[in-house]
Amino acid sequence: MITIWHNPRCSKSRQTLALVEDKGTVTVRTYLTDAPTVDEIRAVRDLLGVPAVQMMRTKEAEFKDMGLRKTDDDETLIAAMAQCPKLIERPIVLANGKAAMGRPPESVLSIL
Repeated sequence: MITIWHNPRCSKSRQTLALVEDKGTVTVRTYLTDAPTVDEIRAVRDLLGVPAVQMMRTKEAEFKDMGLRKTDDDETLIAAMAQCPKLIERPIVLANGKAAMGRPPESVLSIL
């Protein structure tokens, strides 16, 4: 099973979705309207093996508006992503007990 946290308005997300659809059945989670929970974000961070800040769109106005800093601890940043899913870097693909960010889109192929 392949799951993608997808934003249909994002070209990289659309390109990544097209790549993974060729590999099997895909569950598309439009994360802006179906926001992941704190626990889900924490689990994906662990699968990615990166600090929470690397999962974030730090240049979004909401990042600054929420008073966030790149040096904030993971739990603060994870809570912010759950509250404002627009801050989550897109897309993220989950498959075979692994996760990968689709930047560039081809980077997700290694987990399929």
